Amino acid sequence: MRHLIAVFLLLSVSGFSDDGVHLFILSGQSNMAGLNPQESFTPTVEKEFGKANVVVVKDAVGGQPIRRWFREWKDAKGVKPQKNGDLYDQLMGKVKPAIKGKKIATVSFFWMQGERDAREKHGEVYGASLQGILDQLATDLDRKDINFVIGRLSDFDMDNKRYPHWTKIREVQVAFAKKYARGAWVDTDDLNDGKNRRGKEIKNDLHYSVDGYVTFGKRLADASIKLIHDNEKQ
Repeated sequence: MRHLIAVFLLLSVSGFSDDGVHLFILSGQSNMAGLNPQESFTPTVEKEFGKANVVVVKDAVGGQPIRRWFREWKDAKGVKPQKNGDLYDQLMGKVKPAIKGKKIATVSFFWMQGERDAREKHGEVYGASLQGILDQLATDLDRKDINFVIGRLSDFDMDNKRYPHWTKIREVQVAFAKKYARGAWVDTDDLNDGKNRRGKEIKNDLHYSVDGYVTFGKRLADASIKLIHDNEKQ
C-alpha cells in the first residue's frame, strides 16, 4: 500500500499525464538557429504541461532556403532543384528517436525562416512550400492535427532593397497562419534592437538581440499553448 501511495505521489509531483506527451518541433534558418530553447521556450511549456509531458526537438541551419525542407519545392517557373528536403530529413532524424515508444498528445511545429527566399525572390511559392512541409509532417507523424506557429520576418528590410521579396514573404506568412486552421504567427519587429550575442549594439538587424531571442522563445511557447488549449475546447 505504501508503495502505491509513493508511486501516486511521484506521478503527481512530476506532472505526468497518461494522455501522452506534447511534442514541440522547432526548425528554420538563422533566427531559429540563434534561439536557445532552454532560455525561455522550454521552461514556459514545461511550466504549463509538466516537464515529464514535454518533448522539445530543435534543428535549424542558418542561411538556408525553404526548398531544403520541402521535398517537392519548385520555383515559380516550375523548375525543381535536385537538392530538396535534405534538412527536413535531418530534422526528422532527431524527431523520431525523441518520440520512440511515447504516446503523443499534441504536435506543434514552429517555423522561423524566409530570409533566404526573400533574397532569392521566391515569394510566389512560399505559401505552397509551407503547406508542403506541414503535409510532410502530417504523413510522417500520422497526424492531421498539427499546430503551426510561424515567426514573421522582422522589419529588417521593409523597403525591399536588399531582399526584394521581404515584405511579400511577411504578408504570405501572416496570411498562411490565419488561413491554417491550427495556425498562429508571432511578431519579431521589436526583437532585432539591442546587444547581440557578441556584445555589439544592433538596430533593425537581420538577427535578434540577446533579449530578443529570449522574448522570441516565450512568444512561440505562449502561442502554442493557446493553440493547444483552444483546440481542446473544440
